Amino acid sequence: MLHENLRTVKDLAKEAKCFSVGKIRWWIFHADTNGMKSAIVKIDGRIYIDITEFWKWLETKRLAPRMKAA
Repeated sequence: MLHENLRTVKDLAKEAKCFSVGKIRWWIFHADTNGMKSAIVKIDGRIYIDITEFWKWLETKRLAPRMKAA
């Protein structure tokens, strides 16, 4: 894990404008059941998101596989 890949909840919400702080926090709260746990880093009570793992996790939520370019 690289420190450059870590984001706070607010940073992630600013970077990915389609996700609110509240939605990200809800995902974190339910990380044990939604599979997001691998993207969460907790240091001294602060929560950080490993952005690489977050995008991998988000990709697993796709309803259908991506179409391959011809």
